[in-house]
Amino acid sequence: MADIKIYHNPQCGTSRNTLALIRNSGEEPEVIEYLKTPPDRETLKQLVADMGIPVRKLLRQKGTPYEELKLSDPALSDEQLLAAMLAHPILMNRPIVVTPLGTRLCRPSEAVLDILPAPQQGAFTKEDGEQVINDKGERVVGA
Repeated sequence: MADIKIYHNPQCGTSRNTLALIRNSGEEPEVIEYLKTPPDRETLKQLVADMGIPVRKLLRQKGTPYEELKLSDPALSDEQLLAAMLAHPILMNRPIVVTPLGTRLCRPSEAVLDILPAPQQGAFTKEDGEQVINDKGERVVGA
């Protein structure tokens, strides 16, 4: 079994689809419901570094206190943005998946396919009806 973690929000369709794609590869990941068990500062900083994205790219705007906290201000430092995510975990975009092949913010959910060590084992259709994997376990073109 590969060592796979998913920072997951079960209320999020993209997060549910990503988790299902991981399981469709035959793996059972460590599921971290980050709203219940948020990462600490060092873990969050490491996730951002491992993804190779700016801290600001990890911020979620929709359904969060992003506007209220004025997080669009370009003068805010990475440390200030991290502090906001630590104080309000809902600001952290999801899902984040960590595998031996890399760490990725999996939006769209099929982005996880690029870092899964094992191939898909069967067909997979996302909750919205979009087929991502065919019945041979192959990625559908355009997905």
